[in-house]
Amino acid sequence: MYKTRKHKKIFGYHLMIDVAGCNPEGIRSKSIIKEFIQTLVKRIHMKAFGPTRITRFGKGDLIGLTVVQLIEKSDITGHFIEKTNDAYFDIFSCKSFDPTVAINVFKEYFDPIRIKIRFFRRQA
Repeated sequence: MYKTRKHKKIFGYHLMIDVAGCNPEGIRSKSIIKEFIQTLVKRIHMKAFGPTRITRFGKGDLIGLTVVQLIEKSDITGHFIEKTNDAYFDIFSCKSFDPTVAINVFKEYFDPIRIKIRFFRRQA
């Protein structure tokens, strides 16, 4: 039998950013992506856990750079698609953060034409 709780506790915060038409130079540069991650971590008041991993990954139309940065409260991940200059980016953290700050950092570094944003407060 499952117990129900009257007050649900927030487990974490999840920001998903899907963008089209990014700056081609930015999404193809490991050094720019690494600088972006370092800036993002600092501005959303997180602490990086280990090095930023950036790898060219995928097949066919989906090839591009993938980034993974562990943070003390969870992770930051993203994939940049070279053929279309699109990107798919996530921040998940048990610690709260301002999604607007994260979105603005993304725009500052990659200058997308279109952006779709979803932000969730995760709870069981």
